[in-house]
Amino acid sequence: MTASPTRVAVDETAVKINGEWSWVYIAIDTETKLLLGIEVFDRHGTDQAAVFLSKLAEKHDLSDTVFLVDGYGYRTALFRIGLSGRLDYTERNLIEKWFHTLKQRIDRFHTSWVGSRPSVQQCLEQFVHYYNQQRPHQSLNNRTPVEEELN
Repeated sequence: MTASPTRVAVDETAVKINGEWSWVYIAIDTETKLLLGIEVFDRHGTDQAAVFLSKLAEKHDLSDTVFLVDGYGYRTALFRIGLSGRLDYTERNLIEKWFHTLKQRIDRFHTSWVGSRPSVQQCLEQFVHYYNQQRPHQSLNNRTPVEEELN
């Protein structure tokens, strides 16, 4: 599904895969709560943020999107690929809440992921599919983010 979001929160969090740290990058439309992309990297930084944001730009129309970020590394990455962003700690609460949900799921089922990064990526993509297309959200009047985006 291609989206044209106006405000997107972006962040990353650390997870363990086979006992080693990896970073999960995610972007969420703050209005529809649609998860726009998720990617697992072996490290974090401006280069990984730029790769993640470039993949988002290939999938979605981000021409009028403002990215809500928490650090200058993201602003540098956005600048590199011609997108705009601003530091915003308040409106980014949605992404922090989503990471909390993700961490609860990981802790419940996996203290540490076992397998490869690609297998973890595939599992996370399945969870994103569930979150976007099957799980109703109270804040969206019990619609899914995809239903909200199409509405």
